[in-house]
Amino acid sequence: MTTAPHRLDPADARNAAREVRKRRLQAFLFVVPLLIFIVFAFVAPITTMLFRSVHNPTVANLVPETLAALDDWSGETTPDETVLIQFASDMKRMANDRTSGQLADEINRALPGMSSVVKSTARSLRRVEDDEIAANGASLLLEANDRWADPATWHALRSAGQVYSSSYYLTSVDLERKADGSIAQRDTQIYVKLYIKTLRMALIITVLTIVLGYPLAFFMAQASDGLANFLMVFVLLPFWTSLLVRTTAWIALLQTNGVVNSTLMAIGVIDQPLELLYTEFSTIIAMTHILLPFMVLPLYAVMRGIDQSFMRAAISMGSRPLGAWYRIYLPMSLPGLSAGALLVFIISVGYYITPALVGGTDGQMISNIIAFHMQQSNNWELAAALGSLLLVLILLLYWLFDRLVGADNIKLG
Repeated sequence: MTTAPHRLDPADARNAAREVRKRRLQAFLFVVPLLIFIVFAFVAPITTMLFRSVHNPTVANLVPETLAALDDWSGETTPDETVLIQFASDMKRMANDRTSGQLADEINRALPGMSSVVKSTARSLRRVEDDEIAANGASLLLEANDRWADPATWHALRSAGQVYSSSYYLTSVDLERKADGSIAQRDTQIYVKLYIKTLRMALIITVLTIVLGYPLAFFMAQASDGLANFLMVFVLLPFWTSLLVRTTAWIALLQTNGVVNSTLMAIGVIDQPLELLYTEFSTIIAMTHILLPFMVLPLYAVMRGIDQSFMRAAISMGSRPLGAWYRIYLPMSLPGLSAGALLVFIISVGYYITPALVGGTDGQMISNIIAFHMQQSNNWELAAALGSLLLVLILLLYWLFDRLVGADNIKLG
């Protein structure tokens, strides 16, 4: 004989639902600080970067009347006198407002060599009366510099005056848009080669950390607890030392009169110092040393949980130690290997400090060029485009990794 299931009366059901909502609210309040941190530290900067990569209203705000007058320009010859007079008037205003340098920087990015032209023209028109500009502004502009008669100059001005533009993304892949709207390769090929170089260096660093880190993690996993803990201190020791100290230590080691060259010359291996510092080699060596713990820790955490009896059973059944490792141990340690390789590779792609200090010109990566455009050339839009492409590239590589290896197989412990 079965009994009907007990049902809560309406008051108890309301109390139970209220308690569930209370617990959910408490759980949500616990993660609110984390959500706020993620929004301000990750979502907002990335969104701003993506927006800045296509949005640049500087020129549009400086010379809106000139850009409006250029709407009817055919683009084949020098603009008519109305456009030239309006631009001469804008140049005088910007010279007095000390904003002509902003226009010079923006146009110079679209057409190199225009910075000095804009600045000299602004200086020549600064003290000209408004009536004179209204009457003879076109001739004054052309007398200031003959490049104002070149249609390419006005194409550059109109291109720089677009509030929303894909030109920075084209530049970041070494392309440019011609006056007729077609897309062609730029004369200087910089950024694509730098992206390829960055990926190649990151791959080399990842392989080196695997070659150095896997045997160490394997030995630590096989060792006794006391020896493993002792070795773990040396693995974690770099985290207790400043990154700048570790990087500058490599400068002392690799410089012309450094420890490495002095030792090699003392034992007679070389007759003159080797150029080790400020090269791609120095960047790879220093970053391998700095990122090695990121490979060892996931590997050791996974290897420590592998039952050692599997290897002994395989060997007892006739397998060679290397064969048993390849068929049994390596697949079981693959989650830690995948996690370490992914960590090292992604960190290497976006690393900045070490290549900047020890890499010089030859050992710099794409992150150093992004920093250059943000800190020195003040071309934030191009820096944002380069950073956006780097983000897309990393996401694409992660997608490929997920398809080939599987993100579910990654384990940090």
